[in-house]
Amino acid sequence: MILVLRALGVGDLVTGVPALRALRNAFPGEELALAAPAWLTPLISLIGGVDRVLPTDGLGPAAWPIDGPSLAVNLHGSGPESHRMLLDAGPGKLWGFRSVAAQHFDGPEWVVEEHEVQRWCRMLAYYGITADPADLRLTAPAGPRGLTIVHPGAKSASRRWPVDRFAAVARRLREAGHTVVVTGSASERPVAAEVAAQAGLAASAVPATDLGELAGMVAHARLVISGDTGISHVATAYGTPSVTLFGPMSPAYWGPPPDRPWHQAIWHGTRSERGDLPGDEVHPALLRVGVDEVLTAADVATAAAEQRRDAS
Repeated sequence: MILVLRALGVGDLVTGVPALRALRNAFPGEELALAAPAWLTPLISLIGGVDRVLPTDGLGPAAWPIDGPSLAVNLHGSGPESHRMLLDAGPGKLWGFRSVAAQHFDGPEWVVEEHEVQRWCRMLAYYGITADPADLRLTAPAGPRGLTIVHPGAKSASRRWPVDRFAAVARRLREAGHTVVVTGSASERPVAAEVAAQAGLAASAVPATDLGELAGMVAHARLVISGDTGISHVATAYGTPSVTLFGPMSPAYWGPPPDRPWHQAIWHGTRSERGDLPGDEVHPALLRVGVDEVLTAADVATAAAEQRRDAS
């Protein structure tokens, strides 16, 4: 068995897809078990090649029903906690970044200034496994076609563009003929409902979806507009035109591939401003993003997608 740890969120899972797929290709005869939150299972099933999900919420003691995997792969972090968690499973070998604190002296050095997708591909390259950082695709489930998705939520308040600006974008897209829906997790639905109300949308424009249904919506959407959060990575995986508003972190580390103009990333931050802010404060880089700028980026993204379709 190959045991892989990535007990994080939606965006983390999708940025780990090239590494997961490379491991699957490198060990076709081995069972591949992914230690990740159980709620991600609908999305994990769209990657392909993962044989078993071991429900894991973050780091800490794990009661995994496994016995001595031949290989444990740390796609979670630099250690030492994540390394120790995997070592407790008694693997034959551990692959991960070098961590003196975990007494793991093998592996490449952790580089802070690195894109998240490239990070894990580089780690596997150290161990002789080639991963394609462009291989971000997911299987597309069924879903409604042609929706424009506005997603105002994000894990931290500093990553959330103001509600009134999201509403202004949604309203103007609706006036331009888009069928707009406003999405969010269960905890984000009040914000989504507020955006919809300010945009003049009906209550039905705030659908209640599980993760699999949301993936289906994104896969067949006309456009996705969001902050730096999981749904933006799902849009990248499906090649759905998108506009992502970055705040605390530069798209150089978490953004879409720069050679895909149908994914537009907007960031007006500086190196010294990086990092989430405490409390409910919106990051200053997001406050510098205007409504007209987002709408222009949406036009660029959709036009690039049309050109891509015409050329294929």
